[in-house]
Amino acid sequence: MRPNEPLPPTSQATIGPFFPRTFFRTGDNDLTRVSAEAQPTARGETILLRGRVVREGGVSCLNMILEAWQADADGHFNHPLDPDRHLADPDFLGWGRAWTDAEGCYEFRTILPGGFADATGPRAPHINLTVMGAGLMRRVLTTVFFPDFAPANHADPVLALVPEAQRPRLLACPDGEADGIRVFRFDILLRGGPEEETPFFEE
Repeated sequence: MRPNEPLPPTSQATIGPFFPRTFFRTGDNDLTRVSAEAQPTARGETILLRGRVVREGGVSCLNMILEAWQADADGHFNHPLDPDRHLADPDFLGWGRAWTDAEGCYEFRTILPGGFADATGPRAPHINLTVMGAGLMRRVLTTVFFPDFAPANHADPVLALVPEAQRPRLLACPDGEADGIRVFRFDILLRGGPEEETPFFEE
């Protein structure tokens, strides 16, 4: 090849390899505390977010890695880019990692998030999720909204980008209680028809 000549494209490969289950520690999926040894935050309502990750046909996706990040109960982030960082809950981590079992199931223990405003406008309370694992060319990102905040959901500028018929697929469903904690279910379909697949967002 001549100098500075464009390189030919190479074939795509799925992302990976992935860490063994032993890489993950107990409590990695608990956003309510800053470390496994710390006391959980006393602010806000603790919830469980559970679901399954499946592909077309309802086939379970084993050993998928999910990462969640969100605002605290008052809509603040303990992050330098949040101008109100000084108001953020110091006992709330706001980020966690979970993985799927043989049935494709995952679980996060967290706080019902608060709403906030960013450059796009007033944001409804939500949890951001990214999913990565074997079979995916890149990680995928989606957002979980909650039925408790219907008016805010209706005004959310990001949710408004999603075709109206697909918006219910970004809404967590109440799924009873566990030890007095409200449970919300959010299943993720990685591949499927346009009327079934979970909506994903570009980075």
